[in-house]
Amino acid sequence: MAWISQTAGLLSDSVAHHRPHFPLVAVTGISFTLGFVLSSLLQKRVAERGVFSSPRDRVLLQSDSETSTLPLPPDVLPGARDVPSPYGSIRVYEWGPEDGHKVLFVHGITTPCIALGGVAHALADRGCRVMLFDLFGRGYSDCPTDLPQDDRLFSTQILLALNSSPIAWTGQGSGNFSLVGYSLGGGIAAAFASAFPHLLSSLVLLAPAGLIRDSQISFSSRLLYSNGLVPESVLGYLVGRRLRAGPLIKPKHTKLSASDALAEELPSQPAANTTNTQILSRAYPHITVPETVRWQVNNHAGFVHAFMSSMRHGPILQQRQWASWSRLGEFLSSQRTLPPAEQRARGLPSDKVLILCGSNDVLILKDELCEDAATALKGNVQFEYIDAGHEFPSTKYEEVAQYVWDLLQ
Repeated sequence: MAWISQTAGLLSDSVAHHRPHFPLVAVTGISFTLGFVLSSLLQKRVAERGVFSSPRDRVLLQSDSETSTLPLPPDVLPGARDVPSPYGSIRVYEWGPEDGHKVLFVHGITTPCIALGGVAHALADRGCRVMLFDLFGRGYSDCPTDLPQDDRLFSTQILLALNSSPIAWTGQGSGNFSLVGYSLGGGIAAAFASAFPHLLSSLVLLAPAGLIRDSQISFSSRLLYSNGLVPESVLGYLVGRRLRAGPLIKPKHTKLSASDALAEELPSQPAANTTNTQILSRAYPHITVPETVRWQVNNHAGFVHAFMSSMRHGPILQQRQWASWSRLGEFLSSQRTLPPAEQRARGLPSDKVLILCGSNDVLILKDELCEDAATALKGNVQFEYIDAGHEFPSTKYEEVAQYVWDLLQ
């Protein structure tokens, strides 16, 4: 096992530091041999279970004093509930005035929904009713193993979360809600909006995936995430090892590697070293995104599977998502011809789409995103820029909340 670890470590470090000259093909060949038995065991485990359980049941057996010190306590945000579904249990948080403007948040590929806790608290302070949930395989949501993590599964999860609320988020008399998506969640939100624009009053995309150009994808990422090329057990080990390493400081580049997707949602500096300490959970101010992700890697049996499935099937790449973004753009253009009152009655108004970009984001390149999003959405979008990297929703949440609030008015 030691030499398996050493080989995997070399490959992980190669990906993390963007060294394309490393013989990845040779390592892949070795991986077939090393991972054969482990891969077979993993596939058998998946087939027998159907769903990877979250850490929820195990954590709830602990005392309050024990759970309060966890990097992700089960009551990390207000209004926690577990929603049963055919795909496994879904963790949902909801709070704020029942008659406030409704805002639903969708988080990114790596972090659970606590990464958007600061923005949610700030909008609840302004009188909004907010809802967040952990995507399948993250936080305290289970992970189905027999379905691809694509926009269809995620749209279904959104509808399940909405339907679990004690107040109406959809249907006659409920009014429409605002949808805020970050990173992978931005791609999910755009895909959902293209299918259900009549449910929305506004759409906010924070450094969204969905329009990443194919030319940005590095060779190492293509190799690592090709179905069946690397045994799942070996790839899972590499992904877990990279996530435990935390954020890396690296130069700007033009290629998206696996380590970028893993690490860019993690703040490059701990909150203690920043000018203003970021509080994502008011009940547990000690919570940080990097520690939460490390805990998630070690304690959620389905997280690595969920990450890899999202990388392969999720709404990330332009070649898979251009049609849904264009469909949304066509709807928005048709809205523009109607009076404002009719636009609101019909769904998402043409002037209520906002995209926030990090000026220093090396994962979602703002110039390419703005060009492509403006084209796909037929110009029905407003762009704003925040002086930060990809992680800005968790480090500059007050600024993000104010942009969202201004759009709601």
